[in-house]
Amino acid sequence: MTAHLKTNDLEAFFMPFTANRQFKQAPRLLASAKDMHYSTDDGRKILDGTSGLWCVNAGHCRPKIVEAIQKQAAELDFAGTFQMGHPKAFEAASRLVNIAPSGFDHVFFTNSGSESVETALKIALAYHRARGNASKTRLIGRERGYHGVNFGGTAVGGISNNRKFFGNLVAGVDHLRHTHDLARNAFSKGEPEHGAELADDLERLVALHDASTIAAVIVEPVACSTGVLIPPKGYLKRLAAIAAKHDILLIFDEVITAFGRLGTPFAVDYFDVSPDIVTTAKGITNGTIPMGGVFLKSHVHDALMQGPENAIDLFHGYTYSGHPMAAAACVGTLDTYQDEQLLTRASTLAAYWEERVHTLRDLPHVIDVRNIGLIGAVEFASKPDAPGERAYTRFVKAFEKGLLTRQTGDIIALSPPLIIEEKQIDELFDIFTAVLKDAD
Repeated sequence: MTAHLKTNDLEAFFMPFTANRQFKQAPRLLASAKDMHYSTDDGRKILDGTSGLWCVNAGHCRPKIVEAIQKQAAELDFAGTFQMGHPKAFEAASRLVNIAPSGFDHVFFTNSGSESVETALKIALAYHRARGNASKTRLIGRERGYHGVNFGGTAVGGISNNRKFFGNLVAGVDHLRHTHDLARNAFSKGEPEHGAELADDLERLVALHDASTIAAVIVEPVACSTGVLIPPKGYLKRLAAIAAKHDILLIFDEVITAFGRLGTPFAVDYFDVSPDIVTTAKGITNGTIPMGGVFLKSHVHDALMQGPENAIDLFHGYTYSGHPMAAAACVGTLDTYQDEQLLTRASTLAAYWEERVHTLRDLPHVIDVRNIGLIGAVEFASKPDAPGERAYTRFVKAFEKGLLTRQTGDIIALSPPLIIEEKQIDELFDIFTAVLKDAD
């Protein structure tokens, strides 16, 4: 291959989480977007059934967000936040804290969900050390959890293919059992009835490692990236109680569930469970400019404020933490959420969404349908010789018919922008039903 490629050549871009050779033989290219739809490079409209990648909560190319980014780019392109600052970062932080659950009075800015997780894990370690508990260094994740792709997040994550190629990752990590139980909970509507006792697995790990060695446990309130695994009723409350009992920080990874996905501003609000740290990204800027935020309870933040006033409080951060354009995008996004009441809008659509999701239950090869808030998932029986193929072929056929879905293993996930109307919910499920009826 020469170094002089055409500007539209597909070869140079090594695409993330993609079967590159397969994709480049039959590419799916999105050229523009507006509100609920993408447009392809050949002019077809595609209904966005996945909010881009779980992030475009307010729909595409929304005016206040676009205007905020354009204005900021012309006014202040970059200013660092190491021993300096700029007004928009402080405005964004204050606005975020004002919608955060009670007790979360501080936010640390990152550039992605992966960085938010790394930041949360490091803060958990620093918190215990600052309180004189330096032996608390072990981190607990959960099987089938996804916490981004950096070393710490991959280590506490529980997806085999994400882990097995990269060696030992981070030492001192263990995992809770996952909560997915098709035998007892298939076709549940909302939170499954069975499985709260699985939270007691944390007690097993405490007995194995001793609480004096465990710094934090991190879970997604709803494990979306591995197929929308919804927590059983009472599970999260039980987990929080066990963590508190043993002085283990509880981290909620809300990179997907924050900013209205469940019909409340945060999953913390939906489940009425209060962890110590919450990680966010994606919907914080509606996916427009990369940004993440780690929300801290006051007791976590304050533990790091014990040294001399002139000393750095936390030896951690990123060049682009609180980047001016990201902060402006955040403020524009929060304005849009507020103007259109999008942080709670999913609660008004959840019943209709649930009804339509569960119309898929008797279609060929469907072994489970599940939903919560404005999220749905359909799980298919795997082909013995080709796991994942059934969901992948349905993902491709849906795209060809004008619908973007999200495939993981033999599961298709659905999570449309929060601006969706009932008639568009009907359109989404009409297309998807036709795909499932025709697919092998």
